[in-house]
Amino acid sequence: MHLIVGLGNIGEKYHLTRHNIGFLVIDEMTKNLSTSNINNSNFQSTLLKSGYNLFAKPTTYMNNSGVAVHAIKEYYKIELENIIVIHDDLDLPFGTVKFKIGGGHGGHNGLRSLDSHIGKDYIRVRIGIGKPTDKNDVANYVLSNFSKEELNKLQDIIPHTIKAIEALKTEEIDYVKSKFTLK
Repeated sequence: MHLIVGLGNIGEKYHLTRHNIGFLVIDEMTKNLSTSNINNSNFQSTLLKSGYNLFAKPTTYMNNSGVAVHAIKEYYKIELENIIVIHDDLDLPFGTVKFKIGGGHGGHNGLRSLDSHIGKDYIRVRIGIGKPTDKNDVANYVLSNFSKEELNKLQDIIPHTIKAIEALKTEEIDYVKSKFTLK
């Protein structure tokens, strides 16, 4: 079983923000799947099941994502190598898609929460959102909406990312890196 987690914040005001790229990928991945909704308040997530895959959007807000993922991981006894986390990455130019296992949180509070609750050795799907011009404006930047131009580009980036996530379920990460990294 794989647990595919999109990081983001709940609520309409956050829907199309840069920080919600993980939620956007999960929404697109699941829209044409036959899924069942798993209602368990302990999971603190919108949790869907399709076949042997779980798709989670934590409802804890970004900074506490690890609480939700830990509860799901423990209940279903999912190994870290079967957890795929999709998140925004300020350190990558917009539209870049990269993959890695483990590493630091780079100041990303969602990853910081995950690392402290489940450990670091899960698979990370990093989607570049670029950086604000003013380093002191990071919080406003990640919580601002994508521009129309960026939303248009996401129509190519998100399907590409979904193909990579499907490959991550059966292929080694080095193969996925070589075939699906976007720069």
